[in-house]
Amino acid sequence: MILAFDIGGSRIKAAVWDGTLQPVGEVATPLGDTAAFTAAVAGFVTGREAGIAISIAGVVDPVSGLGKVANIPAIDGLRLGPEVQAATGLPVRVLNDADCFALAEALQGAGRGHHSVLGVILGSGVGGGLVIGGQVVTGAGGYAGEWGHGPVIRGEFAFQCGCGQVGCVDTVGSARGLERLHRKRTAELLGSEAIIAGWMAGEAEAGETMALWRELVAGPLAMVVNVVGADLVPVGGGLSRAPGLVGYLDEAVRVRLLRRTKGPLLVPAECGADAGLLGAAMAGVAAWG
Repeated sequence: MILAFDIGGSRIKAAVWDGTLQPVGEVATPLGDTAAFTAAVAGFVTGREAGIAISIAGVVDPVSGLGKVANIPAIDGLRLGPEVQAATGLPVRVLNDADCFALAEALQGAGRGHHSVLGVILGSGVGGGLVIGGQVVTGAGGYAGEWGHGPVIRGEFAFQCGCGQVGCVDTVGSARGLERLHRKRTAELLGSEAIIAGWMAGEAEAGETMALWRELVAGPLAMVVNVVGADLVPVGGGLSRAPGLVGYLDEAVRVRLLRRTKGPLLVPAECGADAGLLGAAMAGVAAWG
């Protein structure tokens, strides 16, 4: 049995995998106290687990084990795996939440049966993970699949990014990015949901913003697909839930690829809100299953 966690800045969600994923509860995330954090995780251990697998909104260096977890100061800069192992006596795997999303989609979701799966998240940020042959590719530093960052946007829509660079896809492709584009174009303060609703209703200004959003996102994503050779790209995150949006972006990406595909390349993700837990559990199965 695998004990899986999906850890965010407000809640720690836990589930067990024993052939199926079964939620076992959740608690508030202790943000400033390392001992309280590890105790919260250890509180779910029953003694029947083969190991613990953790999905977290941060990056873990696969060589050093050091984590960068900006929204949880208690564990930022620590080797979270050894900390949890010391508190529980169980082996521990810690993975980035986008990697867990990609693994869940590759093994249990839209990417089932595909060798190379690039999981893409379009939500409050732009992220992703790469799974090849059923294995997460973490890469140097643990950053493989993070296509949302890098100075690729030029001109008037090159905005400052929280990562310190200018012109990242994250600054225009996320929900906040869509709002930023619309405000830059029209001086109108609208939320992403309202912009998308206007686009779906055929409103001209919203339609022009969405066309600009697609133009800025499709090129970088097509380049990434060319580089990694993805068979399929499941798309998750809040923006992906808008009817027709994934297909709208798919059309623009496919015409920019070197490879021609008969059917969609970008498809809506299938694993839903439990993708982090499910992906963590799948990583645990691979390690101790």
